Amino acid sequence: MNTPARLALRTLLLGVAALAAVLAVATASFQASERQGIAELRRESAHQLDLFATAAEGVIRRLESVPATVQLNQDVLALLHEPGQPARVQAASTYLRRLNAHLGSMAMLVLSERGNVLAASDDALIGEDQSFRPYFLEALSGRVGQHFAIDARDGSAGYYVSHPIHDGPRVLGVAAVKISLEAINAAWPTLGTPALLADSNQVVVLSSEPSWRYTTLGELPLERRVVMQISRSYADQLLPRLPLQVDLRVDEDSQVIEGVLPNGLGPGRAAGPRIAGGGAASRGMLVLGRTLDGMDWRLLMFADLQPVRQQAWLHGLLAGLAMGMLMLLALIVLQRRRILKQKLQAQEWLRAANTELEDKVRARTRALSETNDRLLREVAERQQAETTLRRAQDELVHAGKMAALGQLATGITHELAQPLGAIRTLAGNALQFMQRGDLDVAQGNLQIMTRLADQMGAIIHPLKGYARKSAAQPSACDVGQALGNALFLHDQRLRREAITVHRQLPPGGISAWCDPNRLEQVLVNLIGNALDAMGGLEPARRQLWLHAGVAEGQAVIEVRDNGTGLGDEALARLFEPFFTTKDAGVGLGLGLAISRDIAREAGGELDAHNHPEGGACFRLRLPLPHADGSGARPAGEGAATAANVDNGHPAIPPNPHAVP
Repeated sequence: MNTPARLALRTLLLGVAALAAVLAVATASFQASERQGIAELRRESAHQLDLFATAAEGVIRRLESVPATVQLNQDVLALLHEPGQPARVQAASTYLRRLNAHLGSMAMLVLSERGNVLAASDDALIGEDQSFRPYFLEALSGRVGQHFAIDARDGSAGYYVSHPIHDGPRVLGVAAVKISLEAINAAWPTLGTPALLADSNQVVVLSSEPSWRYTTLGELPLERRVVMQISRSYADQLLPRLPLQVDLRVDEDSQVIEGVLPNGLGPGRAAGPRIAGGGAASRGMLVLGRTLDGMDWRLLMFADLQPVRQQAWLHGLLAGLAMGMLMLLALIVLQRRRILKQKLQAQEWLRAANTELEDKVRARTRALSETNDRLLREVAERQQAETTLRRAQDELVHAGKMAALGQLATGITHELAQPLGAIRTLAGNALQFMQRGDLDVAQGNLQIMTRLADQMGAIIHPLKGYARKSAAQPSACDVGQALGNALFLHDQRLRREAITVHRQLPPGGISAWCDPNRLEQVLVNLIGNALDAMGGLEPARRQLWLHAGVAEGQAVIEVRDNGTGLGDEALARLFEPFFTTKDAGVGLGLGLAISRDIAREAGGELDAHNHPEGGACFRLRLPLPHADGSGARPAGEGAATAANVDNGHPAIPPNPHAVP
């Protein structure tokens, strides 16, 4: 073999050896990383599983001791001694119903020694034959019975715990409680991965995946299927195999299997790519199991191994690249030694070649240094950007809090102005009556002041509700009374400005479903705005219309004035917070915004438009009380009574305690 061929063969063998070394290092790194990742995943998942198992045990064991206390009730013992007596059945069932409601269990039962339900929290269960249930047979033999079963009557699943009821050494009957397992179903999302709970029959009774429920973890022996059929534990449910092949080994806490995860399970995890024939590509899962203390139930959690294997692949790739770099470095060293050896034969040629090589090395080193410096600068810039972003977020949160506090403070100032004015007027009247010695009338004024003070306190709560969207306390309230109270608060101003009030209410009155204090607050605000809108008119022309009726199944209240009306911009922005058409210092622009918010919280609406005859009209729509509500039934739609118009304001409720 000539020299070039030998050199080529040698190069090929060295390349194959180098590639084999790189693959060996990458494989070893992959396996080590996978083992470490699985161990870490096992630790994290085991901790989550322990917490979930503790929570599941708490749900089940919270009511396990309750049946043992049933035999302490004298009504239950009397029923077992005299079964079938209606009075005994009623007394025992009432006790079980109260106990069941207090504990929050699904059902409480008292069974005779023949397995018939003598008393129960649900009267529909009385008389049923439960003698085939394993929990009854266990308790009848003097032991505590624990059994999962599906009620064939309504299909509800539960965990039964039973205790014998003794009369001396004799077992007189059985007390049982049916515990709901829905709290465990609600806690599945906390695991973040598919999980299931299998009972002693290796049947999945609970699972984060509905399709896994009532499947078996393995092939059940014929005798077990016969026992299950006799006990009707699963109400004739078909029990197919679980889609994943799981070996239920009690002596091992975890195992690695290959299977198919459902789509979208796990945080940030999706099912594998689709393959021919349907279904998802097989992927590895870590199965962790825990046996619930004192039970034969098994809790299994399926952790996806794809992230672990992806990280292992990355580590293997990095290890292979590092090995390749080392071999490349070794090759460079060998090359330099060969160049130095050839230097003895061709020193001039080697010097030039060496100089060229050093220049290339320096250029590459300089390029690497510049790249490294640029990366360091980019890292510093990104860190600075993240710091700036965090500060901006903190400032935005603080600004939002300050804006909410500002709205609350200005809202209280605006809404308390009118009740304070009324209190001031009543206080002056009470003082004059006390000077005249008319203490009864003065006492009446003071009682009105007390109601207004309570109303001021009630005003603060809706303003908080405007900022925090708090819930109201609706009830059936009289619209006519609310209008009267609102007009009374403006009584002095109506008389002072000589405003004619047209008040129209249908016969029999109208009731609306709303918070009474909030309804008065809205009406006071709407009437006050109407009075402000008529400030530029002559006293003889100032008129206020108040109309209440029923339309389209709602109580409708209209407040109309004959002022200048609303412009296009005002109509577009009328209900925006802090928007006002009043002069500076007169209004804050919060009244209508708060009023609409109150109407919407009550299930109604507040809108405004210009009346064809001039002026603005505000329409408040509120729901009617229900047929079984505590308030008055709403009157049917009918024609409103004729308006009572008088410059002396007879439509305004007279104040019996006003100063003559």
